[in-house]
Amino acid sequence: MRMVRQKTEIRKIEKLSARQVTFSKRRRGLFKKAQELSTLCDVDIALIVFSATGKLFHYSPSSMNQVLERHRLQSQNVGDQLQQSSQELQIARRRSAILSKELGERTRELSHLKGEDLQGLDLKELRKLEAIIESRLVAVVKAKGDRMLKEISTLKKREAQLLEENAYLKQQLVIKDISNGQKGIHNQCSHLHSLELTISGLSSIEPHNYNNCSSDTCLKLG
Repeated sequence: MRMVRQKTEIRKIEKLSARQVTFSKRRRGLFKKAQELSTLCDVDIALIVFSATGKLFHYSPSSMNQVLERHRLQSQNVGDQLQQSSQELQIARRRSAILSKELGERTRELSHLKGEDLQGLDLKELRKLEAIIESRLVAVVKAKGDRMLKEISTLKKREAQLLEENAYLKQQLVIKDISNGQKGIHNQCSHLHSLELTISGLSSIEPHNYNNCSSDTCLKLG
């Protein structure tokens, strides 16, 4: 039957001699583990141990002073970083408070401009609010006038363009009418010329020819 190993409770050894023996064994084991860790992983290690009687024991594979100096500088750098972070956090908090205050003031001013929450304002504040509204109203009226003038100018340009296009279309229509009229006159002149040729051809036939021809031929000529 396999025996289950019970976990040893870690607590102070009351007997002085047993405590000193355990300290000596565990200290040597601790230093041995530190040496193995330094060799296997190529790291700097510094161990400092004070016994119950105040005796100092230390171990470092390289230089104890160098390791301690690195530790001091590292602690100082960490402290500086923490101090810098703390200062930056304080600055950010102050900026946040200023922005929050400014946002509250702008929100309250906007509410006043809308005519809301005016009960808490005194006469001086109401006059100041009135002056602000009047100045902004002047700016609005000016902007409106500028926009109207711009639209009027655009409409005038469009009107001039339409008048120009209308005049051009009228000119083209007149040219077309004149061209059509000249073509009609030419056709009428050609028709009259054909009639004149026909009449002149008929008038050139001698009278005795009518007497010599047969009745059927004369009828066909007629």
